[in-house]
Amino acid sequence: MKPRPQGSSQEHSPAAASPATEPSAPDAQEDTQDDLPERETRRSSCPVVGIGGSAGALEAFEQFFRKMPADSGLAFVLVPHLDPTHKGIMPELLQRYTGMPVHQAAEGLPVLPNCVYVIPPNRDLGLLDGVLHLLEPSAPRGLRLPIDFFFRQLAADQAERAIGIVLSGMGSDGTLGLRAIKEQLGMAMVQDPATAKYDAMPRSAVGTGLADFVAPVDELPAKLLAYVGHRSRATSLPDPAKKTTQSALGRLLLLLRTRTGNDFSLYKRNTVLRRVDRRMSVHQIASLPDYVTYAQGQPAELELLFKELLIGVTSFFRDSTAFELLKERAIRPRLHLQQAAFRVWVPGCSTGEEAYSIAILLRECLDEEPQLQPKVQIYATDLDEEAIEFARQGLYPANVAADLSPDRLQRWFVKEGEGYRVRKHLREMLVFARQNVLADPPFTRLDLLCCRNVLIYLNAEVQKRLLPLFHYALSPGGFMLLGPSESLGPSAELFHPVDSHWKLYGRADVPTTYGGLQHFPSRMLPQETSAAPSGAPPATRVGTTLQDAVRQVVVDAVAPPIALVTEKGELLYTTQRTGRFLEPPVGSAHLNVFEMAREGLRLELALAVRRASSQQAEVELKGLSVKTNGERETVDVTVKPLAEHEALRGLLMIVFKDAPRPRRRGGKRSGADAASVALVASLERELAHMRESLQTTLEEMSTSQEELKSSNEELQSTNEELQSTNEELTTSKEELQSLNEELMTLNAELQAKNDELSLASADMRNLLNSIQIPTLFLDNQLRVKRFTSQATTLFSLIASDVGRPITDVVCHLQCDTLEADVRSVIDSLVPIERAVDGRDGRPFTMRAVPYRTLEDKIDGVVVTFVESVKRRHAEAELKQATEWLQHVLAGTLDGFVVYDRDFRFAHLGPTDLARLQESGRDPALLLGKVLWEESPELVGTPAEERLRHAMLHRERVAYEHQQGDRCYDVRAFPSLDGGIAVLSTDVTERKRGR
Repeated sequence: MKPRPQGSSQEHSPAAASPATEPSAPDAQEDTQDDLPERETRRSSCPVVGIGGSAGALEAFEQFFRKMPADSGLAFVLVPHLDPTHKGIMPELLQRYTGMPVHQAAEGLPVLPNCVYVIPPNRDLGLLDGVLHLLEPSAPRGLRLPIDFFFRQLAADQAERAIGIVLSGMGSDGTLGLRAIKEQLGMAMVQDPATAKYDAMPRSAVGTGLADFVAPVDELPAKLLAYVGHRSRATSLPDPAKKTTQSALGRLLLLLRTRTGNDFSLYKRNTVLRRVDRRMSVHQIASLPDYVTYAQGQPAELELLFKELLIGVTSFFRDSTAFELLKERAIRPRLHLQQAAFRVWVPGCSTGEEAYSIAILLRECLDEEPQLQPKVQIYATDLDEEAIEFARQGLYPANVAADLSPDRLQRWFVKEGEGYRVRKHLREMLVFARQNVLADPPFTRLDLLCCRNVLIYLNAEVQKRLLPLFHYALSPGGFMLLGPSESLGPSAELFHPVDSHWKLYGRADVPTTYGGLQHFPSRMLPQETSAAPSGAPPATRVGTTLQDAVRQVVVDAVAPPIALVTEKGELLYTTQRTGRFLEPPVGSAHLNVFEMAREGLRLELALAVRRASSQQAEVELKGLSVKTNGERETVDVTVKPLAEHEALRGLLMIVFKDAPRPRRRGGKRSGADAASVALVASLERELAHMRESLQTTLEEMSTSQEELKSSNEELQSTNEELQSTNEELTTSKEELQSLNEELMTLNAELQAKNDELSLASADMRNLLNSIQIPTLFLDNQLRVKRFTSQATTLFSLIASDVGRPITDVVCHLQCDTLEADVRSVIDSLVPIERAVDGRDGRPFTMRAVPYRTLEDKIDGVVVTFVESVKRRHAEAELKQATEWLQHVLAGTLDGFVVYDRDFRFAHLGPTDLARLQESGRDPALLLGKVLWEESPELVGTPAEERLRHAMLHRERVAYEHQQGDRCYDVRAFPSLDGGIAVLSTDVTERKRGR
């Protein structure tokens, strides 16, 4: 709900506050703080900054985080518009511009300081107790407003510590979310539209007048840190009991009243101080007197403070249970009793959602029971002109769909552009007007008065005066709905409870306590008049039929002097002897009975004609003294509307009858006394006439105002009808715009990815060129996809050969199996390495491996050719050295065995091979077997322990091993392939020779 000042109109003034119902609103809870500890536990451990953006937002995000330090102590939640079918890469892109960890939001993820969280695609993001929650989108693609959704969740969870930032984007997503944050005394920042790549979203947010800071995106971090730093240093509100605070606040309220014409002095002090404290935090002003001095020199600041005090909380069917109760227990029963007109007043209507909700309830009840056809009049008032104008238009943003059932949305709203417009026949049920409930007259004879969460912002004295006013405005048996946080207090005897929880009351049949009304202006009790009849019929209606009808009327009236006139006094017909009372005017001839009336009759006759015309009832004037031919006669005048004859309808008949002269009492009076009496009587009649004329003028003015209002509404309806002709052309605008925003975001991501790929491609090209290895990239059909410049030395390749089969390209290698080898790799996915020679005799090692994509799909083969002259020389030398070593070992050792890391036989020396062959065993059968299986007698011996030690620690070991009657000197050392080599020498004879 929004607090509203006294000097304006309702919903935003004490009597004009918006229909917020949440008792947890900051101002609503200022006097009941028992739940504050619980609320504190719901918050994150640090201020949470929600950042929303759409098209062009990626660039804005980057600029923002380049300037934001990694140790700010804040948590950031980013809500861009993302393509729901595309896997987002924004966390990876943003991680390059900030030292804070960037996470994609996940279900149940706690919000921590110095971290950044990004909403995932195709999800709505909520926040509860400082923990993120992912929700399935409730709206179809094109209607989603994820920024508004998260900002509202952020405001509800973090209250005054919530911070919302709107950056570049198309549409208006985020605007209502910022309003929700401001309602909870949070802070709103917006990128300067002039610096945004797409300015629609920032411009919409700035247009609300709620933004605390509007600046280029690279300046927002500094302002954010300054604001948070000041808030962390501020410990409490200014003490309203201190004289300095009272004095400063009084001067500030005086400045507000002078600047805006609205008086906030009747608001609760804490309500005003909370709002003022927020403005002080924005400007980093430490004391209230200093802020008053600042505001006095900055008229724009007073306007911003005024808007701060007028922020309203309202939505369609807010607290749906209360509205269902209102429908069944108040509206429906009252409709059955009211056959003429059903009157509703919604003070503090704000932007009209609550008033339209009541109109929907009434319309639903009437549609369900067609026999009920009362005229419905709903008056919705507020002191905020902008809010009233918004309500008159009845065009609401797309996110109102979340507050309405699909049936009501389809039945009572029409999709228009980016939002929904209330249907015309429903808008025609309401009259929106600016009003201050504390200063302007109330609407009376009401069946229902809905004033939710207005009283909680006003002090007790004002509440005590307002409730009798509401009792006076209600008809007997009427109902009043207040907010859940409000109570009747000392005025409880004026109402009886219908539902105590939702504060629905019925009007008690007791006299209104006028002691509460006397403090309000007397003009608060207006007299409502009915509309005047239509204009007079034209003179052409008087003809032959008219004369026949007049003759009959004259006969019925016993033929006294009669005049037939229009309601404007135009004379149409007269009978005989009317000249005694009417005479032609001097100058130009005017057949107007008011100008023709003789002295003593003119004023009274004009008054009687007007009363008879407006009331459509017969009016009699008794004992008028009329001057005729120098003498005075007493006459009775009767003015009668002629409604019973079709030809005469709309005309009036004036009948003059002679009246007896009044008797004189107490003898004859002197001429002076008679003259005095006549003068007094004349003056009294003239005074009565002036009073009646004044009343008639007021009634005519009221009628003219109603006609002007009706004309204005007709013009508005015409304008709406003209606008509706564009609905078919704009039906898909929102979805196309949303899709365009998603494409913009996706394009920005793809552009960033393309830059990365270009960089990676350049790195790969430089790498391949630097290693100077001929390389071919072939697809599954052996067509050339790419090749390095060195490959042209082995194949006759040029740039235009890309896409040609490699078999069609001249090859400078002595290799007839190239095609078969490549196809084998594609079919088996087993790499091949083969030695090939060039035609010039240079040796190469050809290596072919499958080409795998990032999705692990096989999309061809990569063939490399490494020149192997040095390798072949090394292999030849190694082979020669191996043969020499084996020859040496064969002559000097009894045994030489190489085991792999699993103690499997990998290689046997010449002596061991010879022994196996002599014993008739095939050496090949021994290779691959485990040592412990072949020689189980070694298990558990010191030999096993030493061999395992050599394998595990990669160390040399030496020991003697006794096997039967033979003794061996054993030496084990690590081999190059991870196993160990074991040399054994028979030292039995040497031992015995000792």
